[in-house]
Amino acid sequence: MEIHYIGESNSILNTFISEIRDKEIQKDSLRFRRNIERIGEILSYELSKTLSYSTTSINTPLAKKEVRLPSNNLVLCSILRAGLPLHQGLLNYFDKAENAFISAFRHHPNNDAEFEIVVEYFASPEIENKTLLLADPMLATGQSLVAVYEAIKKYGTPKELHIIVVIASKEGVELIEQYFPENTHLWIAALDDELNSKGYIVPGLGDAGDLAFGEKL
Repeated sequence: MEIHYIGESNSILNTFISEIRDKEIQKDSLRFRRNIERIGEILSYELSKTLSYSTTSINTPLAKKEVRLPSNNLVLCSILRAGLPLHQGLLNYFDKAENAFISAFRHHPNNDAEFEIVVEYFASPEIENKTLLLADPMLATGQSLVAVYEAIKKYGTPKELHIIVVIASKEGVELIEQYFPENTHLWIAALDDELNSKGYIVPGLGDAGDLAFGEKL
């Protein structure tokens, strides 16, 4: 797996990351969603540099001009519900991409810290031999991404696979490296060291879905 840790370099990305972490700024859910969206736009720009390009000719009002444009057939798949603001940021840049959505949630059968990942819903176009962008804002234990990938594999094999994450834990990265193809690209805005006893990233930011859309039952 090739890991692209974008937050290692100083950029305006640091501002958006700091704001989604700040518990006072987090109280504004609109700003939280918009910052996740902007982070998605930055990751999209960096990812776009690795795509395939071909030359095409366009007509301006004055003459023809040859330009280099991306030639990948993109499918953008986000994990519901937390992935929706990140999905929009990616879609702002890859506006011609096809769209897919998949659900994944933690089920606690014994009402304790132990959990399993349940995948119940998947809506997608054809993914065979296409470039799949799999978006999830938080890569904590990595179990959700593994479960989602196992479900998606039943519907086809993408030619290229890119995982887009806002904040990842080192433990989560190590886990998915064991399950995803070697040529997978992992795009990370921020990388944190630890998980707590409940499997949440520390310092992280909390529950991205709740912060974006309100607390769930």
